[in-house]
This record gives sequence, structure tokens and C-alpha cells, in this order.
Amino acid sequence: MITATDLEVRAGIRTLLTAPGSALRVQAGDRIGLVGRNGAGKTTTLRILAGEGEPYAGTVTRSGDLGYLPQDPREGNLDVLGKDRVLSARGLDSLLREMEKAQALMAEAVDETVRDKAVRKYGQLEDRFAALGGYVAESEAARICNSLALPERALEQPLRTLSGGQRRRIELARILFSASDGSGGKSDTTLLLDEPTNHLDADSITWLRGFLQNHDGGLIVISHDVELLEAVVNKVWFLDAVRGEADIYNMGWKKYLDARATDEQRRVRERANAEKKASALKQQAAKLGAKATKAAAAHQMVRRAEKLMAELDDVRVADKVARIRFPEPAPCSRTPLMVKDLTKLYGSLEIFTGVNFAVDKGSRVVVLGLNGAGKTTMLKLLAGVETPTAGGVEQGRGLKVGYFAQEHDTLDDQATVWENIRHASPDAGEQELRSLLGAFMFSGPQLEQPAGTLSGGEKTRLALAGLVSSAANVLLLDEPTNNLDPVSREQVLDALRSYAGAVVLVTHDPGAAEALNPERVIMLPDGTEDHWSQDYLELIQLA
Repeated sequence: MITATDLEVRAGIRTLLTAPGSALRVQAGDRIGLVGRNGAGKTTTLRILAGEGEPYAGTVTRSGDLGYLPQDPREGNLDVLGKDRVLSARGLDSLLREMEKAQALMAEAVDETVRDKAVRKYGQLEDRFAALGGYVAESEAARICNSLALPERALEQPLRTLSGGQRRRIELARILFSASDGSGGKSDTTLLLDEPTNHLDADSITWLRGFLQNHDGGLIVISHDVELLEAVVNKVWFLDAVRGEADIYNMGWKKYLDARATDEQRRVRERANAEKKASALKQQAAKLGAKATKAAAAHQMVRRAEKLMAELDDVRVADKVARIRFPEPAPCSRTPLMVKDLTKLYGSLEIFTGVNFAVDKGSRVVVLGLNGAGKTTMLKLLAGVETPTAGGVEQGRGLKVGYFAQEHDTLDDQATVWENIRHASPDAGEQELRSLLGAFMFSGPQLEQPAGTLSGGEKTRLALAGLVSSAANVLLLDEPTNNLDPVSREQVLDALRSYAGAVVLVTHDPGAAEALNPERVIMLPDGTEDHWSQDYLELIQLA
């Protein structure tokens, strides 16, 4: 269980949320959707509830087990195997290693005393292993991994050799394994999940919905997947970026949408009536104020009008929208980018070999493949972020690349918003950059906010702002609509439709592919090139 008391959340000097009392409370059976516009404070609030950050004011108390999936997991030891990372949720990974050592000693020991000691140790380890679910728990972990489209091959590899999407799915599998209700799992675990459907295919999302529907413990989920929210949540916390407050709705998603619409209509009506009454009182006060004998009555009317307006709930103003427009591309040759025999290996692990294709001026290409096929790796190679094992990328005359990384690797988390945009556009004028950031909804104190404290959606907007200032003629976009609310996503899709330069796109979002109106598809890991057709939209959802 989690209880937040008199919680106040800030980012720099900006107040994101004030929640007096103990209204923010998570108990077993609560499946809460934490919603609000990008920048409203959802990710920051979830981090604080998980104990990964400190509130500006108030306290958070936690009891029982907790499973937290941040939006951008940063694993410590990337040399750990994927399988061991999942099993570490219950300490099974270390137990298995100790059992293997004791077993080897039992087989190799010549001294009977040493062998007997190894036998006793193995028995003790096996008892602990059995208490945690044993080999049945291993099977449960494998089932969860399979349901999240994690192949056995990926689980036997070190995390550093896996794609960002695979690593995030392993982290999700680890958390769900710790909370599974079979084989010694802890079904009363409170789950805090930030965009859990990122990097999941359609089948995995369907499985995840069922898992969360059947979870006995508490749950808070941040997601822009409306179908997930509709299927899972029975309570909604709405963070209002305008008022800096949380509205609690003890109901499912559809009823919440109706209730919120009704609530907003009520506020509008009440404000209109109050404004009418206040205006009449002030007009009457103005008439009375002209007479000295009526001055006290006039003053009382003015105070009554002010009190009438002060007691009203704030009315939501129209949400601000980032004005996203990709850059006017700089002049370049007919073929600014050429891929020749591109090969990438991690040790003995082959990602892809001998891939060839050209990115012509103004062309629009989608890179497709199942999770782990090397899509993100391909974009990193095209951007020059990683070095190929063999082959290479030839640059044409005038090439200027703009790279959007799905894990926001192009941003410096320790630097401020202003320092990041200055680094992205060192030759631009200060006023030009301030205007640009303003168009992407960054202004005032936010410019001094460290990028690492931004939400996923805010990081996406900051990274896109860097692209806009780049005058790139080839955009490499890796999941550019991840973490965006519906309004901001539409802005990105509109920008894609109107951009005149070349685009190489990796996405799980069919709407992004449709907005791009691609000409060609590169299928990984084989590197097969094909003309675009509508049949590929279904593959995008499955990939």
C-alpha cells in the first residue's frame, strides 16, 4: 500500500502538483490510471511514489512489495544475462549459480569431508530455491518472457547486446515475474508502471491487459494506450497542469471521461453565472460610489464580487500545443546517404550482415523487423553513433543528419533544457532559440530545469526542438511518437506529412507510417528492400 500525505511536487521552481490530505492512496485492488497532458507531472509523481525521488513537501509511506517500471530504465550491470535479470526479481539467479557451484564441487571433490560439506550446502540452497518457487518459478518466468515476445536467444545474451526495446521488456518481465500469483510470486505487490506498452507488439499488449486485470495488488499505470486504460483501470487520478492539482475519480475509464466532461461543463456554467453577478455588483457599486454616503455599501459590493470569483473552481483553459515543424532541409546531392554491405556483430552475435540501400533526396523509408532485428542499431549506424563491424555508410554532398533516439540518448540529462538546445544549435542566436523553445512549450524557469527531470513526453519535445533547429536534410526517427499525449502526437504526424527532406523511420505506430506516406521498406535482419504497400501496416503492429 502507498499513501501520500500533503504531497507537493515541483520541477525546479515550477509547482506540478499539490494534493492536500491523504487523497492519493493506493490499496490492494486499486487499478489507477495516472493521466494528464505531457509535463503535468505524471512521471515525476510516479517516481516519488516509488521512492526514486523526494517530494518538495509532504510524505509518502509504503508497505509491502513494490514493482516500479520507469519510462527509461537504466540497468546497472549490462553484462548480466537477460534471463538472470528476470530471475533476480526473486533472487533465483544467484541461488542457481550457487547451486551449480555446489553441484560441481560434489562431483569433483576427492576429500569426503569436502564432498559432504558441498552436499549439505546444496541441500540448503535447494530448500531455499524451492521456497521461492523453484523450477516451477523458472517456468513461470519463461512464460512471462515468451508472452512479452522475448525469445530464448535474447534471454541468453548480455543486456548490452540487446536493443533498447528488448532491455525494457526484460525489465517489465522482471517486475511482472516478482508480482505473478503463481509459483511463489507475490500477488499483493503494488505495481507502478510508466508507459508499459512501449516496445510491445499487439499480442504482448493483449496479454499484458489480461495480466493487469487479474492482478490482486495495487496498480498505478501511466499510459497513452486508451484501450489499456479502458480495459484495466477502476480509478483515475487526473493531474491538471493548469491548476496544479489532482482530481480523483473512483470509476472506470469511460465513466471518468463522461464525469470529467460534465465537471468541466459545470465549471464553465458556474463561472459564467458568477461573472454575470460580479459584473452587476461592480456596476452597482460604481453608481453608489459616486455618493459619499453610499461609499461603504459600494466597497462592500466590490468585496462581495471579488469573493464570488475567488471561490470558483478554475476553468480549464485550452491546452497548449507544441508547434512542431521539421526544418527546411539544407541543399544536398541526389543521394545524400548510401548504405553498402553494412554488417553489425556483438561478439559472435550477428545482428545483420551485408545490408545495402540508398536514401535519396526527399525519399521516405520505413525500417521494419521483429523486435531485436536491429532496427534501432541500424539508425545508430546511419547516425554515426555506433561503428559497423563491416561495410559502411557513405555520405553524399551536403548531407546533414538529424537523429531522434527512442531512448533520448541525444540529450544530456545533467544539462539544462537551455544547455541542451544550445548544444544542438551552437550557431543559432539566443532569441531564435528562446522562440523555438517557446514553440515547443518550454519557457521561463523550465529553461533551467535539468533534462533528466523532464517527463518522457517533455524529453521527446526537447529532442524534436533540437531537430527543428538543425536544418537536417535526412531525418533518422526512432519511435518519435512514444510517450506523447494524443494532441502532441498529432503535431508530430502533421510535421512528418509536411517535411520536404528524406526520412528513415522506425516505429510501432501505424499512424506514423501512414503520415510519412513511405515509398520503400527495408526488412531486417535480411536487409530486403521492397515498395511500400498497405499490407505492411499490420506488420508494424506485430513488429
